[in-house]
Amino acid sequence: SEPSTQAGMSGEPPRGGSSVLTDPDAEPPIRPEEPKKSKLKSLLAIIAILAIIAGLAFVGLKAYRAFIGPEDYEGFGTGEVQVEVKAGDNGAAISRTLVDAGVVASFDAFYQLSLSDSRAQQIQPGMYQLRKRMSASAALDALLDPSTKIQAKVTIPEGARLGQIVELVDKNTHIAAADLEEVLENPTNIGLPDSAEGNPEGFLFPDTYFVAPNTTAESLLTEMATRSKNVTKELNIETRARELGMTEHEILTMASILEYEGKLEDDLPKIARVLYNRLEIEMPLQLDSTVSYVSKRAGDVWTTPEERADPSLYNTYQHTGLPPGPIGSAGKKTIEAALNPAEGSWLYFLAIDLDTGETAFSDTYREHVNACKRAYGQQTRC
Repeated sequence: SEPSTQAGMSGEPPRGGSSVLTDPDAEPPIRPEEPKKSKLKSLLAIIAILAIIAGLAFVGLKAYRAFIGPEDYEGFGTGEVQVEVKAGDNGAAISRTLVDAGVVASFDAFYQLSLSDSRAQQIQPGMYQLRKRMSASAALDALLDPSTKIQAKVTIPEGARLGQIVELVDKNTHIAAADLEEVLENPTNIGLPDSAEGNPEGFLFPDTYFVAPNTTAESLLTEMATRSKNVTKELNIETRARELGMTEHEILTMASILEYEGKLEDDLPKIARVLYNRLEIEMPLQLDSTVSYVSKRAGDVWTTPEERADPSLYNTYQHTGLPPGPIGSAGKKTIEAALNPAEGSWLYFLAIDLDTGETAFSDTYREHVNACKRAYGQQTRC
């Protein structure tokens, strides 16, 4: 018989196609593996899609927050918490402090308020008693409220000496006298200027100081010494003293004397002129204020013959020239008087009214004695 011509029966592959196994027991052909590059492209595509989704979510979240504003608490908060605003802190630093203490809900809540409300510029360094979970606006109001500031206040008057400063700080703050005295005995760490020559007397500026609970004896005395250096720079003492043939140390010494020898502001430059005139002719200054600094006399302006006989270099009856250093802390008025002495030829001055501070100025000793007897009686030894 003739061979069949049906496809698949002749032993030849069918036309128009590839070879096909027709054996039912044969295994199907194995597909080749996908190239690794194809898998990597797919992975990168997935990552790109996820990044786009994350970016859109971030933008959407920012838009949402911009619409509703930063996360913020409501009201005045609860409980109590102490926070410290440090010197030099700006709005960002204060915002971080408040967030860390649990006072405000978010950094942006307070920071954005500090940018839009100019009152934030009035926040002062110090320790504050605030509450937790306060609204940003309530926190700002609290930081501007003096009653929330935890601090003591001590005022150091012009002319105050080290012993008085220690006593006032001990009485009005939590800092003990013993701690102050320990620092003052070795004041190398409080930042005294070179002109102090290691002696803090006269180099702790008289002013009002606010003392936070964490203030130490050393940090408070450092603040006083820094204030003194700032005033020295502000008044340009070094340059102006040089123009008078004086040093910064000598000007502060003279100014400290004026704190004790003059009462009326208009008299201070005149008393300074008396001192300059005596220094010029090497005449002893003969000041009871420097003698009482040695004897620690208090309560009046007089001294006894025994006190005036003391050999101390601070005794201006026994030694010519200025004493070795200031006898107290001088304020700006007396410093200015020492730098701007009045014009005059006086060599003597005398307080003729201790209540009002009225002072008589004389060129000669005879004039001085006459002024003394008129004020205190003819039997007075002047």
